Amino acid sequence: MLDLQKGCLDLQIIKTPKELNDWAKKNKVNGKTIGLVPTMGYLHEGHKSLIQKSSSQNDLTVVSVFVNPAQFGENEDLDSYPRDLERDKTAAEEAGADIIFHPSAADMYPESYGTYVSVDSDITKILCGKSRPIHFRGVTTVVSKLFNISMADRAYFGQKDAQQLAVILRMVSDLNMNIEIVPCPIVRESDGLAMSSRNTYLSSEERKQALVLSKSLKKADEAIHNGEKDLKTIKDSIRKIISEAPLADIEYIEAYTFPGLSECGSILSEKTLIALAVRFGNTRLIDNIIADPK
Repeated sequence: MLDLQKGCLDLQIIKTPKELNDWAKKNKVNGKTIGLVPTMGYLHEGHKSLIQKSSSQNDLTVVSVFVNPAQFGENEDLDSYPRDLERDKTAAEEAGADIIFHPSAADMYPESYGTYVSVDSDITKILCGKSRPIHFRGVTTVVSKLFNISMADRAYFGQKDAQQLAVILRMVSDLNMNIEIVPCPIVRESDGLAMSSRNTYLSSEERKQALVLSKSLKKADEAIHNGEKDLKTIKDSIRKIISEAPLADIEYIEAYTFPGLSECGSILSEKTLIALAVRFGNTRLIDNIIADPK
């Protein structure tokens, strides 16, 4: 019998890969479909929207809550990343999850661990990959492990991490993984800020000024809908609005085809990711829109 720790109401907490794999095998034999929502915890409404989508499409939903050390580089926020399992249990149960998978780093990466999954392509070297060179290797490694352990039929990823979504789609295609990737739209605060666990790092003034991100993208989206197709003009308008915030330190404002993330020239002519990364103090925020001129 599995050693399951009961969470709130019917939610169960599974703590080891073997326990989750045994649970998955049992349910797959019984014909159940499994949805997976990979997270690093500190769940917010954005995560809940992924869980709700999974719950609507599958018999059972697994939410992984694991702050993955393999995707953090030196001097990044691994130790300070927000953690609150009680909060996560409540949010996951409210959204319709059946299982929280909450393993230790030692269980996911035992002392003898030496195998990594890497998408060796330009799509991991642009955008966030420029400043975080090991990040996507850590993401693809842990996600492939989660796919194997959970035996999921579908996995759910938010568009806010659009490059991550593109990398996962490439990995699944390249490795012929038998799983459906379900992209889900960005969920925003009432004032437009894209929901992120890292928003908790912002001071009140940084939080206020960070609204220039969604404001700039909204203006760009409006311009595109009104016929603007010159990508330099679009990116310049985004930069101008963000630069109005004194605390904003722009890392990049870029445009690539989506989901292939290839160079897209100077004119918007196909489905295109317009993405940005901006620091407010020590907090790095990302946001994006996906524009389709057709």
